[in-house]
Amino acid sequence: MSRNGHPFTAVFVGSFAMPKGVRFDTHTHPFHQLAWSQRGLLRIRTRAGSWLLPPTLALWIPAGVPHATEAAGDALMRAPYVDPAQCPEPVAAWAEPTVVAATPLLRALIDHLSHRGLAADTRARAEAVLLDALSPVPATSLSVTGPRDPRARRVARALAAAPHDTRPLAAWATEAGVSARTLARLFAAETGLPFGQWREQLRMQASMPLLAEGLTVEAVAHRVGYASASSFVAAFHRVVGVTPRQYFSEPPRG
Repeated sequence: MSRNGHPFTAVFVGSFAMPKGVRFDTHTHPFHQLAWSQRGLLRIRTRAGSWLLPPTLALWIPAGVPHATEAAGDALMRAPYVDPAQCPEPVAAWAEPTVVAATPLLRALIDHLSHRGLAADTRARAEAVLLDALSPVPATSLSVTGPRDPRARRVARALAAAPHDTRPLAAWATEAGVSARTLARLFAAETGLPFGQWREQLRMQASMPLLAEGLTVEAVAHRVGYASASSFVAAFHRVVGVTPRQYFSEPPRG
């Protein structure tokens, strides 16, 4: 089997230079895809959620799952594609997008399999190790659904532009010209989250590109509305499932 003249048995590695803002609109593949960025930050959206992926993490996207991919920062995506007919268990049973650790071993295997001219038996062994090395991690998606009501949407847009704004719900309600009870009801009904949880999700999403740029946790905490690094780290772990250090500096473990 071959793709673009590149022989492979079960895995083909595609490379895509993606300047910030470049986007692949919603599409599907007949192959499983392991979306990984060697550098930069990828944003991947599916019906199941949205993920911002630094080089420490990759997303397993099962064949046939619609998804959109965007570079949240200048990125180089190195994406292994896996033939479903030759994909072993338990990976073959992953029916939903699954975050995995991009360990040094996994990164080295992706690089190794991107080389042309590998002997078939050498390639087959490396492919088997790569698929065996996929380890799910507890990182969750960061979907932030916007409200539809124009009053609540006005508040949502203001907070997206200034996630550091710490005004309480009552103050935002006054600005939107509604009661606090009405604004709270609108957010809960239209986003599926209470206002406080929605704002926390928004802040975590806003923090991701800043952390990826190498800003300190303390600096990011203040930029997204937290009084201290410790309170930000606690919120990040609560929402995302791992700490900022685990997410951006070292491959987290399940």
